[in-house]
Amino acid sequence: MAAIRRDIAPFLQRVRAFLLGREHTVALRFEDGLADRTQPPPEIPDGPSHIYSANYYCTRDARREVNPPIDLVQQQQLLEAAGDAAKPAGNKLPTPGKVYGWD
Repeated sequence: MAAIRRDIAPFLQRVRAFLLGREHTVALRFEDGLADRTQPPPEIPDGPSHIYSANYYCTRDARREVNPPIDLVQQQQLLEAAGDAAKPAGNKLPTPGKVYGWD
């Protein structure tokens, strides 16, 4: 037998059930329709602020760890300039596999 509903009169409950094609349920009203409260705690992965020792207020915000983007072209030019000064000219890096010469 369905639980006694206290939202509307029993006759109107039957009319509503007929029109809906199912039994109407009122959310969060009756204990038998609620989920169990004995669910396990969630397993959340550790973040940058999960350690309590030396976790100061100013360093706790993960947004402060973001840096501006790096200009890769400029970095590559700096590496090439530093590499040219360190090695003699005419030294080429080996290429993997056979090189096919296109005509």
